[in-house]
Amino acid sequence: MNSALLKWVAAVNVALVCAAILLFAGGPAAATVAPGTVLVTTTATLPPELAPLATGKRIAYVTTAPNGAILTATGLVLTPKTNKKNKTVVWGHGTTGLADKCAPSASQNVFWPEARQAVAALLNKGWTVTAPDYPGLGVPGNHPYLIGLSEARSMIDSVKAARSLDSKLTTQYALDGHSQGGQGALFAGQIAPSYDGSLVLKGVASIAPVSNAQIFAPLVPGTPGQGYLVMALYGLNAADPTFDPNSVLAAPAKQKAPVLQNGCLYEILDAYAPLTPEQLLVGGALPESVVTKLANYVDPARSAPTAPVLLIQGTDDEAVPYGLTAGPLLDELTAYGTQPVDFVSVDGANHDGAVFATTGQVATWIAARFA
Repeated sequence: MNSALLKWVAAVNVALVCAAILLFAGGPAAATVAPGTVLVTTTATLPPELAPLATGKRIAYVTTAPNGAILTATGLVLTPKTNKKNKTVVWGHGTTGLADKCAPSASQNVFWPEARQAVAALLNKGWTVTAPDYPGLGVPGNHPYLIGLSEARSMIDSVKAARSLDSKLTTQYALDGHSQGGQGALFAGQIAPSYDGSLVLKGVASIAPVSNAQIFAPLVPGTPGQGYLVMALYGLNAADPTFDPNSVLAAPAKQKAPVLQNGCLYEILDAYAPLTPEQLLVGGALPESVVTKLANYVDPARSAPTAPVLLIQGTDDEAVPYGLTAGPLLDELTAYGTQPVDFVSVDGANHDGAVFATTGQVATWIAARFA
């Protein structure tokens, strides 16, 4: 961890301790430690694609775990320099890794190119953009990777944090996410009325979201995406400490565990890709009980969407199978009948290409929801 990140983590720790003291002391001061409370803020250096469009702040703010525990999360708040419209859009990033150095707000190396283009399209519409890192990235604690309710709460609380920094922002907001962030956006869209307080969610755009773990997870062993499955097992452990990833990982996979803290996404994928299913998992497959547990935490659409949904999927996606999104997930979302669900199939697009191909379309769709 570099010196700047160490100083940031130390500042966050001090702020969180002070917040916890206020919270548990009770009285009027305790109210200031509500989810969305900003603990630390610094000026952010933005990627060159975004610096001309916005000013940025890196923040640490209060959020909650699915069990209600108080947590700290970090992220960016980007304010457009021109044409400001006083509405907020959350950008949910795709997988970056598990280690603190894999927080996009702390490292531009994992502020992926497709994310930069997506955020630029939102800023060009005049909206403030929040870009949360999700709990456990950039701050102490394990990252609950693919635990949808964890991502969702930090996404919603980032809007509260932005509004505490800018009183001109209205209560209206929208969600836009890719892959892990697309999954988190769908979860946030499901819990919004019960969690976002006075906020008003207008729409959810979800690009190549993770879904249907009960179908997907058993297919991963033996493919280049095995690192995603290992991260998911460690994410499950972060949410449910009674589950031990080492109880299902085979010895060769266990030996590669240091890469989870020393590397980010591509180092992790490269480390696990050469393993056979038997080298990855005991017996070469996940026990059905673990698949069921994963699905309970990972699968969106287990409750009805509460705002209109835009679902986007590339036909040549190498990370999230097209058929999962265009089939079961779309069917599950539309079956509720509570909100309109628009589906866009992007012919020939891979996992990241679906974002590049639709940034303008997503921004136009969100504008219509705000209108």
